[in-house]
Amino acid sequence: MIEINGQRPDVHADAWIAPGAVLAGEVRIGPETGVWYTCVLRADMASITVGARSNVQDGTVVHADPGFPVTIGDRVTIGHRAVVHGCTIGDDVLVGMGAVLMNGVQVGAGSLIAAGAVLTQGTVVPPGSLVAGLPGKVRRELTDDERNSIPLSAASYVHLLGQHRAAAL
Repeated sequence: MIEINGQRPDVHADAWIAPGAVLAGEVRIGPETGVWYTCVLRADMASITVGARSNVQDGTVVHADPGFPVTIGDRVTIGHRAVVHGCTIGDDVLVGMGAVLMNGVQVGAGSLIAAGAVLTQGTVVPPGSLVAGLPGKVRRELTDDERNSIPLSAASYVHLLGQHRAAAL
């Protein structure tokens, strides 16, 4: 963890930061949240907040720009190697592996961003949407079963972080 401009990351005692992950600047991590191996959360120009029971998976980059802080809600899964840049992600969202979310993107609660999707600056995703493609577009509304499965993904990572925390001691 790196202090920048007098701002030091604030990590809840029940969260877990993997060895090799870097948090710099005004980063806040909520309870039971995991930031996994080789992630970079760089809040040197604006803040980054990650809610409770969320997970930022291996190799993900999260960065905030002036005027574009990052807010990630509760029970959110950010898949491996995603780029989350200056955007807002609601609760119970799954961002697929390799997805890119640019400045000003707003993802509504209960949505799924497909692997590899690229959401261009200012894209607004309504709650409960499936987004895919380059550029990312809303393809359809999620079914109830799909929406209900998203928090289960986050819950499985809460269990995993406990295992990794214990193994790292």
